[in-house]
Amino acid sequence: MDYREYAVSLGKKAKEAFKYISKATTAQKNKALELITDYISKNADYIIEENKKDVEFAKQRGRSQALIDRVVLNEKRIQGMVESVRTVILLDDPVGKVVYSSRRPNGLLVNKIKVPIGVILMVYEARPNVTLDAATLILKSGNAGILRSGSDARNSSIAIMKFISQALKEVDLPSDVIQYVDITEHEVVNELLKLDEYIDVVIPRGGESLIRSVVENAKMPVLRQEKGVCHVYVEKTAEKEMAEKITVNAKAQRPSVCNAAETLLIHKDYPYKKDLLLALINAGVKLKVCDLTMNIVVSELPEDAKRYIEKAEEKDFYNEYLDYVMNVKIVNSTEEAIEHISKYGSGHTESIVTRDYFEANKFLENIDSSTVMVNASTRFTDGGEFGLGAEIGISTHKFHARGPMGLMELTADKWIVYGNGQIRT
Repeated sequence: MDYREYAVSLGKKAKEAFKYISKATTAQKNKALELITDYISKNADYIIEENKKDVEFAKQRGRSQALIDRVVLNEKRIQGMVESVRTVILLDDPVGKVVYSSRRPNGLLVNKIKVPIGVILMVYEARPNVTLDAATLILKSGNAGILRSGSDARNSSIAIMKFISQALKEVDLPSDVIQYVDITEHEVVNELLKLDEYIDVVIPRGGESLIRSVVENAKMPVLRQEKGVCHVYVEKTAEKEMAEKITVNAKAQRPSVCNAAETLLIHKDYPYKKDLLLALINAGVKLKVCDLTMNIVVSELPEDAKRYIEKAEEKDFYNEYLDYVMNVKIVNSTEEAIEHISKYGSGHTESIVTRDYFEANKFLENIDSSTVMVNASTRFTDGGEFGLGAEIGISTHKFHARGPMGLMELTADKWIVYGNGQIRT
């Protein structure tokens, strides 16, 4: 196959489709989304059957159980995906929104409005729900999209795309508004990344190697999220039950996602360190602990709990495990916790558990991550949880978006100026 020819064909069709979707009315876009939810709800069994092929393929490739969990679609997850689309339908259309307006002394009326970016290439790995999330947000924000999932999500994504294309046709929009790259060879992605004359931005979502490859090869701007090395810091005044609930939820509720916590920092004077470690172990989490934790806390644990613990090496604190593994380090102060996060964190999400207002504010003001929380699980860093309906990714960089990216983050600025004959002197 001529990968270049195939990629150019996708790019051209997307560019042409953008002319239509960028001018579509909110009602037209919402109608397409409503049809998508209807089709996916009614055909959930078919999507689940196709998803089973992906799950089996992931198992054959020797994927970890945590990563296989990212591939799985069931009735509950499909219903959650559908509800996300319905939430997006209810959100304001960002296209044409005036975000700045000024009447200048010379009479000019200067407005800044939001407009679609153009053609968005989305390259992602194992999560088939991203296919629907990305298509929904790209469509509602008036953009055209080219979606390329990993091979682990191929059958599920093709099944979902079948209903997206059908809905677009029914509202008289080109099915090429959202295209899916059904070729698994990496050469196709490499060719797409060269097409800056057709593609306006690429959004990679996945592991370090994927993101690095896209950044190194893309000719167009890259809107990316790095790995999620998230932290929970239990300050000395933290309430025992709250600290345990938040820490266990942040790590074990769904460890295979980027907003799961990878490192637990505990103030040296927090009195319930042993109970906190036992809560994690009882949730099935293996712990990699610092020397101080090993010497002070682990020695007090029951023998059957100690088999879940090993000594941490410095390199471990950089790791995004995406599994039931967590680093543990005892710190002397909030300042030391902040220094640790600044060195080892990825700028994703950090949370402090505390009853001290001043320590909470110190943490909020000095942590330079996309999301910083007080007394809440890191698992809440999510477009749906933040009221965005869905997310196309979580940016850990500062341009052009940061944190969960929804509709507004898929638009660009355009200045509109109204005059009545003014000239500049």
